[in-house]
Amino acid sequence: MKWAQLAQSGREKRLTESQCRNVIAEMYERTIGEPLHFRTARAYLVEWLEDTKPNVELRTYWRYFQTIHEFLGHIGRVKSEKLLREITPKDIRSWRDALKAKGLSAPTVNGHLKVLRMPFKAAHDNGYIDVNPCTKNSVRLLKDDAENVSKDVFTPEQIRALIDAAPSEDWKGMILLGFSSGLRLRDCSELRWSNVDLGKAIITVKTRKTGKTVVVPIHPRFGAWLLKQSIRGIGKAPVFPSLVGKSGSGKSGLSSQFGRIMDRAGIKGRLLREGTGAGRSYSSLSFHSLRHTFNAALANAGVSVELRQELVGHASADMNKQYLHPDVEVLRDAVLRLPLIPKGKARAH
Repeated sequence: MKWAQLAQSGREKRLTESQCRNVIAEMYERTIGEPLHFRTARAYLVEWLEDTKPNVELRTYWRYFQTIHEFLGHIGRVKSEKLLREITPKDIRSWRDALKAKGLSAPTVNGHLKVLRMPFKAAHDNGYIDVNPCTKNSVRLLKDDAENVSKDVFTPEQIRALIDAAPSEDWKGMILLGFSSGLRLRDCSELRWSNVDLGKAIITVKTRKTGKTVVVPIHPRFGAWLLKQSIRGIGKAPVFPSLVGKSGSGKSGLSSQFGRIMDRAGIKGRLLREGTGAGRSYSSLSFHSLRHTFNAALANAGVSVELRQELVGHASADMNKQYLHPDVEVLRDAVLRLPLIPKGKARAH
């Protein structure tokens, strides 16, 4: 009877899409026992966003929030209120190109695309859409011209200058830790005293990027800094309380703060990518260069590639077959080969 009513509405040119949806949805629910949802792009993406909130860190949620709402703003109110299946690769490529036109760097634009891929993949996996409009082949990432450019490393004299220019004791310790361990920026800033074993003189960290647990011997210079801290060894208390919890990016983020330390120290890297519009410049020197410096210094001191990969957390399955779980003292001997930092006015030395 309902099909007949739809047919009559069609003959009278009064048939609407919503009428058809309602009949199909009722048939589906009576047969399967579950409601059939016709999701608009906005409704689905916002629903996906809120579903992720309990499962990710707050800063990650806000990154997802920015991506979802910037995409919805780009396609506009009319398109966002249409069914999710009406979003096409062209819509997403248009958004990608608009972000690039704003001056955002290729890694930033690609980061937004990788976030957007998640809800569309979930929609396809769950059967909400027949075709995923945001696959790697349908919407390609931007090429990063600076990605394969060689990065520079700091000299021991520049490390000394950075420590002297650091605005706080926490930053002095962060720079020492980055240089003497090769840990990434956020792994350094989020370090807790529970990660530090002063008795065995080792740091054990599960890295944020790879999830790999690395054990790094404490270099005597950083060990001396640790022993000078008035509060130490208290469980989950942060080693760098003024820096913990801060974002790595943004104008007030840790990367920008380190850039200002470099400016005060009179250190400038080569310009690999010049910032335009909303984008930022990309230098050959950054906090991450401490990681490159650590690795390069060990290589120059004759430390094997297997040991270096173990220390920086890059050990591959193939490498592990050749070199399984080196003794901590072997790692310690490697770390002690780092070049000496010239004496200066910093209290840690």
